[in-house]
Amino acid sequence: MDRRTRARELAMQALYQLDVQGADVFEFLGEFFTEADADEFVRKQAGDWTRGTWENLAQCDKLIIASTIKWQFARLSPVDKSILRLAVYQLKCCVDIPPKVVINEAIELAKKFSTDKSPGFVNGVLDAVLKRLEAGDS
Repeated sequence: MDRRTRARELAMQALYQLDVQGADVFEFLGEFFTEADADEFVRKQAGDWTRGTWENLAQCDKLIIASTIKWQFARLSPVDKSILRLAVYQLKCCVDIPPKVVINEAIELAKKFSTDKSPGFVNGVLDAVLKRLEAGDS
């Protein structure tokens, strides 16, 4: 598995934990990353993406809410919410990652960790978010 793909998995799992258990989980993320993967690059990248996403959570959620047609944000599963938050953060703040890669990786996370309908949903939401970002609507 690609190291950045693994880092995305860990970041998504950490964001899920933060969403479900609260910000107190930050205290234990280092241990979680260390137990989950021995690769220093993977742990650092996962930590950076997790912190960046969490620090920009309001902006990410705003873009997700504006792009989820017919879906209430509160009804999203915590897994899908975590995948979308990470991907929106990467689309908005990680200019070194091509948008196509961000969206494809998010779809793969949805295939692996969520329901059968989630990959299509994640793709649709992220396409809408990307269009908003390209139009200068943040």
